[in-house]
Amino acid sequence: MISIEQYFMGRDQLYSNECGTDICQNAEKTVNAINKLLELSARDGIQPGIDPVSRNFVSSGWRPAALNVATCNAAAHSKHIDALACDLRDTSDRALARWCLVNLDTLAQLGLWMENPQWTPSWVHLQIIPPGSGNRVYIPSSAPPRCDPLPEQST
Repeated sequence: MISIEQYFMGRDQLYSNECGTDICQNAEKTVNAINKLLELSARDGIQPGIDPVSRNFVSSGWRPAALNVATCNAAAHSKHIDALACDLRDTSDRALARWCLVNLDTLAQLGLWMENPQWTPSWVHLQIIPPGSGNRVYIPSSAPPRCDPLPEQST
C-alpha cells in the first residue's frame, strides 16, 4: 500500500502554489486505485520493488509542471502533472509488470491503464484515465522501446 504522503513525495509542500483542490482530489483517486491493485497483486505474492530514492514503492507520483520539465524522458503533457498517474518501482524480474499484463481485466475493473513495459524497464506506470489510443497497455511515445518485451506480451 502507498500513502498519499508517499505519492506526493513532499512536493505538495514544496510546490504548494500548484497543489490545488483538483490535484488533491486526483491524487486521492489515483492512490485509491493503486492501492486496490497492490492489494490484489499481493494476494498472488506480488509486491513492487523499493525505490532507492523514495524508499517505498513510489518512484514518481505527482509532478508539478516545473519538475516534469526537468524529468528525463517525461512527456510534456504527462498525467503525473495532474496527479492522474503513478510510477511504481518494479523488481528485477518485472513481477509487477508481468502480473499486470496477465490481469488486464483487473486493471479494467480498477480503471487503470499502463504504459507498455518495454518503455518502462524498472517501473510500472499506471494512470486513472485512458490514453489517447484507449488501449489498456499503450505505447507512451514514438521513442524506441527501452527493453525487450516480457514473455506475457504478444509479439
